[in-house]
Amino acid sequence: KLVEGKDGSHPDAAKFRDYFDRAEPLRTAPSHRALAIFRGRSLEWLDVKLVLDEEAVPGKPGLAEGRIARHLGWSHAARPGDELARKSIAWTWKVKLSLSLERDLFARLREAAEAVAIKVFADNLRDLLLAAPAGKRIVMGLDPGIRTGVKVAVVSDTGKVLEIATVYPHEPRRDIEGSLHTLGKLVAAHGVNLIAIGNGTASRETDQLAAELIKRNTLNARIDKVVVSEAGASVYSASEFASQEMPDLDVSLRGAVSIARRLQDPLAELVKIDPKSIGVGQYQHDVNQAGLARTLDAVVEDCVNAVGVDLNTASAPLLARVSGLSAAVAANIVRWRDAHGAFGSRKQLLDVAGLGPRTFEQSAGFLRIRGGENPLDVTGVHPETYPLVQKMLASTGKGITELMGHADVLRKLRPEAFADERFGAITVRDIITELEKPGRDPRPDFKVARFNDGVTELKDLQPGMLLEGTVSNVAQFGAFVDLGVHQDGLVHVSQLSHKFVSDAREIVRTGQVVKVRVLEVDLQRKRIALTMKLDAPILPGTLGTPREPATNSYRPASRQERAREVVGQPSAMASAFAKLQRPR
Repeated sequence: KLVEGKDGSHPDAAKFRDYFDRAEPLRTAPSHRALAIFRGRSLEWLDVKLVLDEEAVPGKPGLAEGRIARHLGWSHAARPGDELARKSIAWTWKVKLSLSLERDLFARLREAAEAVAIKVFADNLRDLLLAAPAGKRIVMGLDPGIRTGVKVAVVSDTGKVLEIATVYPHEPRRDIEGSLHTLGKLVAAHGVNLIAIGNGTASRETDQLAAELIKRNTLNARIDKVVVSEAGASVYSASEFASQEMPDLDVSLRGAVSIARRLQDPLAELVKIDPKSIGVGQYQHDVNQAGLARTLDAVVEDCVNAVGVDLNTASAPLLARVSGLSAAVAANIVRWRDAHGAFGSRKQLLDVAGLGPRTFEQSAGFLRIRGGENPLDVTGVHPETYPLVQKMLASTGKGITELMGHADVLRKLRPEAFADERFGAITVRDIITELEKPGRDPRPDFKVARFNDGVTELKDLQPGMLLEGTVSNVAQFGAFVDLGVHQDGLVHVSQLSHKFVSDAREIVRTGQVVKVRVLEVDLQRKRIALTMKLDAPILPGTLGTPREPATNSYRPASRQERAREVVGQPSAMASAFAKLQRPR
């Protein structure tokens, strides 16, 4: 409930309005609601208490006091001293046990909620890192700004900075024609075929500028434009990595380069940024930061190893995320590459200072060499298992190029026939699977979201509008969708599908392009209610009318109701909380 003496109409208090005079069972409280309530308490807007299912009746022991009495073998029988015993039991519960129990249960609830929140962040980060790459395309990155102008960077298909500029299409200069002229020259000079636009301030206005540029394009090549998340771009721009990569560029221009590169290859660019700065979690600042950092670092390493790293183009931060490689060894690899040229084979890694046989064994399978001496170096097949591939070649009588990528030949091979004491049939089966699609990228195909023309601000939205957007974040309670209006809309978990959905990630993933319909817009609190059930009815209400506070009809269950309660399938939060209650 709202802390007594505080004004609930205060803008900061309005964020917690849904929790005023609210009560719900502790064991079923979802993680996001628990963390929101704890945050409200820490900011001194909410007063949170543990309330028993049955309030004590004056003159008669309550539920907790009754349990204490039964434990002591005492019952009230109007004997001398019984009143003193009753008061002692009541005092024991009120002053000692209730406070201790509340503190312990709230601590367990927070711990379980943090575990779920960290998992949500990790899942979202994995989806973002494994988002579809645009690939080898020449990209123009636009970092929107108003007074300071729009920073422009053109990068090659390998990520090299080709040219930079600054244009001023917005207030106060409004040099639209001059900006279009400058951008048009860059497109023609470098063959730009993709424009990446940061989703910060003035992104929709900059998006309109890019649309006009594409409309005036007289070149034969098609140009696409995409609004991308610029979360963490400013952190990267001022980082040591950015200073080493682009020492001659101003900090403000490095952001445009990062925006362009993260569209080409999200994984390669985002690994340069602290995962916590990417901002795809829920209540990430309220959870255990050490545990969060460990989990996110493990996710980044898993994603890098799953995709593989091009040994001849990867940056030091990306190489450092490969299993077995430290930051120092990754820097040595880049130095060796700069001094001796591109790697011709994986075996040359052993010539790098600090990279011994043990490190080679751990990392070589995740490093790729395109166009190298051995065609197997472009696959995920580890060099130690190359002799197994030679056995397969001998048994089929074919060359390596006739085997790689030919599923009809590979599926005729029996893994058991090539297994030995060192490598079992499971390992052989994995090698065959890798050879079927050598150097495959597990990430999905690149797709562009199309924003509606004329919808640039929150006030432009109307209930019933059908829009296309990109999922920017997924939480337990739903998914946030970027519609290009500077405020993400929420698709509640109940609006994701016509079927029951327990976890939003069953339906959507971060970075996915989705179609949604606007249900309601709250201008005062800057909230947008969306649905993916495109035939769903529109909620009653007018534009800008704040939604009424949610009613809470929860009441504590009686003993009889608890006795008849049927326990169903526990939620993820309930399961986590149940584990915490087990004896340690």
